[in-house]
Amino acid sequence: MKTATQISPFTQQLSSYIAGALKAKLPPEVAERARLHLVDTFASMLSGSRQLPGRRAIAFVKPLGGTREAGVIGTRMVTTTLNAALANGMFGHADETDDTHPPTRSHPGTSVIPAALALAEWQQLSGERLLRAMVLGYDLCARTLLALDATRYANTGRHAGAMGQLFGATAASCALLKLDARKVRYSLSYAAEHVGGIATMFRDTEHVEKAYAMGGMPAHDGLSAALMAARGFTGVEDVFSGGPNFFSIFIDQAKPEEMIKDLGRKFEIMRGGVKRWTIGGPIQGPMHVLHELIREHRFKADDVEKLVARVPAAELKVVDNRDMPDISLQHLLAVMAVDGAMTFAAAHDYKRVKDPRVRKMRERIQAVADPSIPAPVRGWRCIMEVTLKDGRTLTHQTMAAKGSPDNPLNRDEVADKAIDLMGPAIGKTRGKALIAALYDIGRMKDVRALRKLYSV
Repeated sequence: MKTATQISPFTQQLSSYIAGALKAKLPPEVAERARLHLVDTFASMLSGSRQLPGRRAIAFVKPLGGTREAGVIGTRMVTTTLNAALANGMFGHADETDDTHPPTRSHPGTSVIPAALALAEWQQLSGERLLRAMVLGYDLCARTLLALDATRYANTGRHAGAMGQLFGATAASCALLKLDARKVRYSLSYAAEHVGGIATMFRDTEHVEKAYAMGGMPAHDGLSAALMAARGFTGVEDVFSGGPNFFSIFIDQAKPEEMIKDLGRKFEIMRGGVKRWTIGGPIQGPMHVLHELIREHRFKADDVEKLVARVPAAELKVVDNRDMPDISLQHLLAVMAVDGAMTFAAAHDYKRVKDPRVRKMRERIQAVADPSIPAPVRGWRCIMEVTLKDGRTLTHQTMAAKGSPDNPLNRDEVADKAIDLMGPAIGKTRGKALIAALYDIGRMKDVRALRKLYSV
């Protein structure tokens, strides 16, 4: 077995930080942002439990049985931590309502929170520990991708989010299990073995495989990596150094220092985004701008001659004329123009794709990849020009759409979105009670108390 002196200083620092991270109290502004993301993720999981990917996850997990350790949200099932993490992770990313980290284009909450929640329920841990583990998970999710350069990694055909979220779930699980630094290092090595996620998931028109690869798989595999180390699994103690190592295998010119830079001082959850609209992240900017234009100028779809939305090239690539309505930029702009607003139901209604008014409006919409607009680092972006039939030309733009890190939703706005998502699963009354409990999570002595609110 390697001695501690054979471990690189980088890995020593990273593993020691993860092992001791939950001892430190979160800064108030970080704790508040974490509560917003927690509410948003629970809403996404409850909503997702009723969508096709959620129903498939339930059908998979239900017959597995197992020790009653953690709950499957939106049901009365109590199963193993691994089963619960898998199902709840798929729920969270079932329909693009979940949170994001714009700089890395990852979805931390849908993997970090299901893994951490399952462990916290099983171990009967406090809400404060859950919140601290969640923040740690967001840090490792984002920092792993920053070290590899998420865009360059994605250009290899792999899916960056799936990999980053795996390490985020692993770190949160290690901390909740109180693993020492050496066991943390083994966990990280097993997480590296679990790395998966390839860009073919974008061809999934029913979102089932994507829900698994972007939600359930990282949650399940990150949790399992920590549990393996906790139960005596050993192996390579420093996966980040030596030859070959994690960085050299996946990408050239990595920046490992990004994983430890300002750890404990700068928190990546502060660069996370909670979507205002229950649709794909890259569409938040265009929807923000169109909504503002409609509200200010009061025009209707029939008044529009042409609409041009200019967005960053990397963002357009993800949402350009997609088959799925909730991630198709042109379709959703057309629906917004026709309805003057956007609801969860409208965004996910396949029938609207064939709606004559929507189709007619969609023909007048042009999406342009504008190289002058940098890819979003702290905000969803769009420059829009709307030409009306009366000859007027309206222009508007945003470099930080509502819900992005520099223009975050407040508690009431997150709650309004959450109620819309939770209502069909648990009703508005219980939804409001759950939201109140999550906003007060720091006072909760045992997170199992949440079960009576999310179980149906």
